[in-house]
Parts: sequence; C-alpha cells; structure tokens
Amino acid sequence: MEQPAGGAASADAADDAVEALDRPLPEGVRRRVVALVSDAFGGLTVTELPAQLRQYARFTPTRRAKFAGNAMAAALEGDAAFRLRIGERLRETQPELSAALEAGSLPAAADPVDVAAAAYVLRPAGWVKLLAAAGEEAERADAERADDESRRELERLREELAQARAQTRSETERLRSDLDASRKEAESLQRKLRSAANEVKRGEAALRRGRAESETVRAEAAAQVSAAESETRRLRARLSEAEASVEAGRRAAREGRSVEDMRVRLLLDTVLEAAGGLRRELALPPSSMRPADTVDAVEPGRMSPKDVAARALSDTDPALLDQLLALPQAHLIVDGYNVTKTGYPQMPLEKQRLRLLGGLSVLAAQTGAEMTCVFDGAELAAPVLLAPPRGVRVLFSRAGVTADELIRQLARAEPSGRPVVVVSTDREVADGVAKAGARPVASLLLLKRLSRV
Repeated sequence: MEQPAGGAASADAADDAVEALDRPLPEGVRRRVVALVSDAFGGLTVTELPAQLRQYARFTPTRRAKFAGNAMAAALEGDAAFRLRIGERLRETQPELSAALEAGSLPAAADPVDVAAAAYVLRPAGWVKLLAAAGEEAERADAERADDESRRELERLREELAQARAQTRSETERLRSDLDASRKEAESLQRKLRSAANEVKRGEAALRRGRAESETVRAEAAAQVSAAESETRRLRARLSEAEASVEAGRRAAREGRSVEDMRVRLLLDTVLEAAGGLRRELALPPSSMRPADTVDAVEPGRMSPKDVAARALSDTDPALLDQLLALPQAHLIVDGYNVTKTGYPQMPLEKQRLRLLGGLSVLAAQTGAEMTCVFDGAELAAPVLLAPPRGVRVLFSRAGVTADELIRQLARAEPSGRPVVVVSTDREVADGVAKAGARPVASLLLLKRLSRV
C-alpha cells in the first residue's frame, strides 16, 4: 500500500541520514541515473517538477539528458519528493527489478549498471551496499571486457607484427635486388654521362661558331634592311610627289588648263611685276638720259661704291626678309615646328601653332606676299581642328610623309624664276630647296621679324 508523499519523504530523509555514499557515483552509473530521470521526466506535470527543471519540461529525453543532466542529478539528490516521483515511475516501467531491489536481493541476470542506477533512485534498505556491489560488479565486468579486448588487441598486434616481419623480409630482398640493379644502371649511366659530356662540349663549340656566324649574318641583314628602308622612304617620297603631280594635273585638267600653263602664267606675272617695279624705281625722263651719264664717276651728294657696299644686309637682319618679301609674286614657305621650337619650345604644340600663324597673318597683311606654313602631321592621332588665318595657307603632311618632304615638294612645284623663300634651320631642308631655286633663310630671321609685328 502506497504511503503518503509527505510520510515517504520523511522516511526517505531519515534513511538518507543513516545511509550515504562515501564516494561519487561511477560515471557509467551516473549516466544511467540521468537517463532514467530523463525518461521518467515526461510522465510528470510541470507542478510536480522542481523549479530548476521546469524549463526542460518540453525537451525530448535525449536533449533533456544532454542539457539538464547536472540539474537533474542535483534535484534527485537534494529533493526527496522528486526522487520519490521518479521512483514511482521506475516501479511502473521496471516492476521486476524494483521489486527485487526492495526485497534486498540482487538479480543475477540484470545489468550491474541498471541495478546500481535503480538502487540509487529507489534507495531501499541497504541501497548503499547494493550500489557498491553493483558498482563492483560493473567494474569487474568492465575489467573483464577490458582484458578480453586487450587479449584480442594483443593477438591482432602479434599477427600484424608477424605480417610486418614477413613483409619486411620480402621488402628487404626486393630492395637488395633493386639496389644491385640500380648500381648496374648507375654504372651504365655514368658511362653515358661521360659520353654525353663530351658531346655537350663539342655541341657548345659548334654553338659558339654558329652564334658568331649568325651575328655576322644578322649584321649584314640589318645593313641590308636599313638600306632597303632608306630606299623605301625615297621611293615613297617620289611616289607621293608623283601622286601629288598627278592630282594637280587632274585638277588643272578639270579646270580647263594645265599645270605648265599655270606655272608659265605665274612666271609671266612675276616678270611683268618685276619689270613694272624696275620701271617705277628707275623712272627717268627718256630725253634726260645721255651716254655720258653711263660713265662711272662720283658726283657731288651721291653715294660712293663704298657706301653702297655698306648697305649690304646680314643673314640675321630682319630687313633682309622684308627685301625678299618685297620682290614681285614672292612666296614665303615656313617650316612651322622648326620655327616654333626655336622661338618658344616650352609652349604646348597647339599654342605654338596659334602664335606663329597669328604673326604670319599680320606679316602677310603688311607685305602682300603669298605665305604657306607647313606642320608635320605624321604623328597626329586625329585631324587638327584649325581655322587658317587670313592670308596664310596651312598644310599638314600626310601619313608617311614628313614636313621636310612636303616643303621640298612645294619648292619644286614653283616655276623657275619666281622668288620663293623657305624659312628653316634644318640644313637638309635648306640644301633641298636651294637645289629647287628657292632662297633658304634661318628661323631666327623670321622670329626677329615677327617680334616687330
């Protein structure tokens, strides 16, 4: 017949005061106790649980044993009423084991760990002895299992040792045979290596000879390539000139006149204006000229030949450029970048062009001479957006053609006898235009003249 909970708790407390463990529970018994409490936990209401365990009421038994194991063990030890409830649940789930423990007998076929865990929960009379006996039995069983496992492990290790020894013997024999074969192969390789070294020495000597020959051939090829490039540039220049002449001829043919007619007409205009200028400069009454006036002598108030010689102008005198541009039908061709990089190289190219063209525009208005300014356009990534100033023709060289070649083409395009002045300090340009009948002057001369504009 069941006792009231209060009475049972009092009796349990009295028994606990008499019987108590003198050492901690074995770890295996403790885990089994926690598992029993976790399984019985679900059959209790929340009010029947200690306050510290109520938060685990909805956990599964596995999670409850994992996260609330220490709390359940502490509650089982300190709360007699909770232990009685767990004991009641244990009597319901394991009646035979519970009855045997309460009768004071130890079931022979039961697991010692289960017996120790049930004794700890139920705490019948002499439960400490039962727990100690069950613990000793569990330890003995563990020791026997450990001995069996040790014997099996020892047998396995002996078998592995025997296999390892046999494998070592066979491996040793194989390695000895491999070593003998390796020695023979090494001797053969040494002989081949000595032979290969001799071959390498002969190959290096042949390679040095081949390199020397290749350097000679490369130098000759480079010289031939350089000559071919020079010839190619010359042929390209001649081709460009020919194309320009053909294009000019086509334009003239379309306009109803030939290039030669244009050049002859321009030369005739030059001669007529020169004759008119001389006539104006030497305008004397025809009747006043007498043969005696042609006799060389110094008249009072007139300059002597020495004075006339003193009027000769130097190549750097800006007045020389004024005299050249005052000639009839004069044409001034300017090497643009040659002038700007001589006068103001620190400025950007765009500002260099604008400054030079502005000065040339004023000079063209003052002298009335034809003016053409040539810039190198071979390196331009895109066409230059430039509005040519009034009275100045602005040209950029095509791709593959330098500004120097374009200036020589302009000089050769003029008829023989027309006064053509080319401004450039480039000696190659000056020599080329001089052969075409043009007058080369230094860039410094134009810069001095423009400084007076």
